[in-house]
Amino acid sequence: MHKDIKNVLVSEKEIESIVNTLAKQIEKDYNGREFIMLGLLKGSIVFMAELMKNINLDFVIDFMVASSYGGETETSGIVKIKKDISVSASGKDILIVEDIIDSGVTLDFIVKHLKSKNAKSVKICTLFDKPRRRLTNIKPDYSGITIPDEFIVGYGLDYNEKYRNLPYVGILKDEAINKISI
Repeated sequence: MHKDIKNVLVSEKEIESIVNTLAKQIEKDYNGREFIMLGLLKGSIVFMAELMKNINLDFVIDFMVASSYGGETETSGIVKIKKDISVSASGKDILIVEDIIDSGVTLDFIVKHLKSKNAKSVKICTLFDKPRRRLTNIKPDYSGITIPDEFIVGYGLDYNEKYRNLPYVGILKDEAINKISI
């Protein structure tokens, strides 16, 4: 275990099982339909890569970069799109892949943004859901696991761009949050 991790919340093996279950649900629901799998960078990359490998369907992938957090642990409430979807959303079914839904501010903004581009449907798949922190009415269509109100890192999740490479998800020590700067 990494020295800055208080404890492991979700093990590598547990994540693998959750991803497989989500992939089978998505495969069943999207069977016979074309869709765009849209990853929200950077956090979703590890989850999306594993999810993609387990879905036996044809689909297009794309990515967006948007944030309301910056380098903080709390949302600013102001969403900035740094990279928009690069394929046409018009008339398409879109599955947003997100690592974690926390406040829901960024995701709510992105869903509205995609609908304004005339997407046929917009669904959300998240690995981790933290509903106690929700500031919007956003709800995932596919949710891996509900987690407590702790600051987690690993498996793509970061704090100031660190810890994304951990193969598990752990709770970050308070002193680690206070000492990191880029």
